Amino acid sequence: MKKYHVFGLGNALVDTEIQVSDQDLAHLGIEKGVMTLVDEDRQQFLIENLQDHLTLSNRACGGSGANTVISLTQFGGKGYMACKVADDENGQFYLQDLIDNGVDHSGNDQLNAGITGKCLVMVTPDAERTMNSFLGIGETLAPEDIDSRAIAESEYVYIEGYLVTSDTGRAAAIKARKTAQAAGTKVAMSLSDPGIVEYFKAGLEEIIGDGIDLLFCNKQEALSWCGTNSLDKAIEQLQKTAAQFAITLGSEGAIVFDGFSLHRAAAQPITAVDTNGAGDMFAGAYLYGITHGKSCMEAATFANRAASAVVGKYGPRLHSAEYNGLKLL
Repeated sequence: MKKYHVFGLGNALVDTEIQVSDQDLAHLGIEKGVMTLVDEDRQQFLIENLQDHLTLSNRACGGSGANTVISLTQFGGKGYMACKVADDENGQFYLQDLIDNGVDHSGNDQLNAGITGKCLVMVTPDAERTMNSFLGIGETLAPEDIDSRAIAESEYVYIEGYLVTSDTGRAAAIKARKTAQAAGTKVAMSLSDPGIVEYFKAGLEEIIGDGIDLLFCNKQEALSWCGTNSLDKAIEQLQKTAAQFAITLGSEGAIVFDGFSLHRAAAQPITAVDTNGAGDMFAGAYLYGITHGKSCMEAATFANRAASAVVGKYGPRLHSAEYNGLKLL
């Protein structure tokens, strides 16, 4: 029995979520439905121009990897998060929020001066989320920030694809994958965002190397990764990338490959109000399921239930009582 079910690796971002219209996005020159990296000045400009908009959820420690590991721990798993924050108010808040959610982390008392990363999450009436992220000091996450012992003590390493945008972050992800493979720890990864696949595919291929154990992606990411418009062809090609994978299909559920067979897990009916965090929640619930004795199909069914719950409310995570109501059967 290892100490951790999942060792997560990702950008540390403090999330602020607001309600906007399609017209707001067009007026401010924001590409809808994807994550865009911005500098601090651009992010501050957007905040100032949207300051009268409704804030939808409380400030929270975020980033895709953190959301996934937090969901795992809230369901009852044990998680560790490797990330980088600055010695500022947001950094202290971020680390405390991880602790409050039961996640061990790589932060320490010797934090460096700088600015902790921030993400402005804009939600339109159709429930689509659009993110503008300033990585701050998180952009300097590097191989030396990886705790090899914690990886060896984990069942899975989970890498968020967003790390590919930083040279040192990509190097950290490659080290984590290699360290895990040498230690007999399985490697899972998310492709994260269609834009990441489109613009950083070569870097993602470096992170994946000769292949990983488990890949998470949505349909658009899968098609882009495989360079095809056919989901059937993408499914065939993904088997060269990962021993197992899960493709989320929104309201159509998910397709999972368990290494031998394909399975289709039906979605849970829900009226979506905010898709922010849906993929992160799916990955966290899925990882919780497969590290607690469930089959890939059982884990995917549970993950669909969890993802449906989070898109039915604002914010990328649930309250503790809501996690309790979704306990794995």
